[in-house]
Amino acid sequence: MTEKRPELKVGLKPDAFLDYYYLKAELQLFCQEQGLVKSGSKAELNQRIEHFLRTGQRLTAVNEEQKAVRTEEITLNSLIEENIVCSEKHRTFFRRELGETFSFKVAFQKWLKSNAGKTYREAVEVYSEIAAKKPEKIDSQFEYNTYIRDFFADNQGRSLQEAIVCWKYKRALPGDNKYHAADLKALETC
Repeated sequence: MTEKRPELKVGLKPDAFLDYYYLKAELQLFCQEQGLVKSGSKAELNQRIEHFLRTGQRLTAVNEEQKAVRTEEITLNSLIEENIVCSEKHRTFFRRELGETFSFKVAFQKWLKSNAGKTYREAVEVYSEIAAKKPEKIDSQFEYNTYIRDFFADNQGRSLQEAIVCWKYKRALPGDNKYHAADLKALETC
């Protein structure tokens, strides 16, 4: 019999919280109910909640003033701003320059954030090279994607539905959310 995932509520032990997988929507709801900032990445929400459960203190989000919000038009000669926020204005610019298939790949966003002061022309020039590279490692906020990829690498011929059943089984268990062959026992009850 597997242990039931504990409800995310005040009084939950921080280590128990860290042992289980919670959806971003669950984390945001908890933050809202407890008066914590509910914006940010899943990793930031996890950190904020873990700190709150451990200390009772409410961490603040990154100061919004530190993020650069671009108001003027973007041209090829414009400089990439510090603390860039990839906004709809940026998406419109890149789609105009690169075509409608443009999307903000994680690797490209990281390139933009680490290349403040370079021109948008340089960003356009490196985009296809960056977008063509397969990520060596999927970022931690994409645990589901990593799990599904690893499931199929180990179980060719299995269905996505089977992978999802195993994922749901795994995320309800304490510990990591990495795929292991033992997770296939979730399919025995289907």
